[in-house]
Amino acid sequence: MRSFAVALSILLLVPATGSASQLIDRNASGVRLMVNARGQALLTYRAHASFHRVVASGAINARYPNASIPQVQFRKDYSGRSWSSVGSSCRPYTGPKLAFFVAGCAAPDGTYWAVQSWRRTLPNFDGRPSSRLGVWELHLSHWNGAPATLEAWTDWVYAGRYHHLFGRLTYGGQPVYGFNATRAGSPLDDYGRNIYVDTFDSRYGKGWHRENAFLAHRPTGVFCYGFYPFTSRGPGNGAKYRLTVVGPGVTPDVSIVIPGLHDYDHNNASDVAYERQQNALQDSLGDKKCRVH
Repeated sequence: MRSFAVALSILLLVPATGSASQLIDRNASGVRLMVNARGQALLTYRAHASFHRVVASGAINARYPNASIPQVQFRKDYSGRSWSSVGSSCRPYTGPKLAFFVAGCAAPDGTYWAVQSWRRTLPNFDGRPSSRLGVWELHLSHWNGAPATLEAWTDWVYAGRYHHLFGRLTYGGQPVYGFNATRAGSPLDDYGRNIYVDTFDSRYGKGWHRENAFLAHRPTGVFCYGFYPFTSRGPGNGAKYRLTVVGPGVTPDVSIVIPGLHDYDHNNASDVAYERQQNALQDSLGDKKCRVH
């Protein structure tokens, strides 16, 4: 069992910036999307007090982690001059339901394009947003098939003293992870992904507030997080939790919501049984970094 001091030392003390190859811009409004038969997408919007035309092309889906081959990325033309209007359209989006959805198109080749916008870099522990942290990011994706799968569960750790969540990020049935990251947990390659956790109706206040962000582990794609009293503001135990991740490669961003837990009661047989069940589930994921019960 790792000590609480060790767990404290690996906390992300700054918001993780992550690697978002599909990031197009920030604080955009009036967003419109078009696609054509050449595999291009045209995004038009207003940002930074001006009008923008951005053409994205050259990427679809995602590669499985491979240290020798770069992850797929869009070619982005911010002049807009490479756009071809031949065969351009935006057929009704019929793909999977996406969180933070802004616009989507079904392309002539049967693939999907989508735009999502959310506040990825909110400060941890409900810190105060700034001009740099907490902006609305505009993300573009292009894929066919199923997006990444984000799974998460709750239990307690350290004999029930703290609330805890754990989970796994996969794509096409394979773990999603990166090869290099900063000490604070920000990916240094385009494979790594952070999971961003928001807590609902917690000590931070009513509604959603950012709790923290952390890496999916190499090579399992597994993650775990204890709601320890890292600061005087926390822990942010909530009625429910929203976990969000930037999709691998240029696949869509994925978000799930799971219910929170009440405080652990040693005298409650249901709590004892649930904790035993969840410990077995966590161990079955095969990640030694998460063996804290």
